[in-house]
Amino acid sequence: MSTRITVSLPEELVVAVNASVASGEAASVSAYVAMALREKAERESVSDVLAEWLAEAGPLPDAEQQWVETALARAGLES
Repeated sequence: MSTRITVSLPEELVVAVNASVASGEAASVSAYVAMALREKAERESVSDVLAEWLAEAGPLPDAEQQWVETALARAGLES
């Protein structure tokens, strides 16, 4: 089920979204926005899991912390 909403976006984002649709990267503006929101929710979920784990396990040694940060950056996620 989909729900129609109206949002206002900065012009540069509209240009970028329209370019993605025109190039075939996204099927529509709605599909692009849905994909972006889904990806953001997944990143926040990973951040929540990591925060909970660190709260239980305590801080990581520096070498392990650096490894985690590098792995997350490569995956396009944040620590």
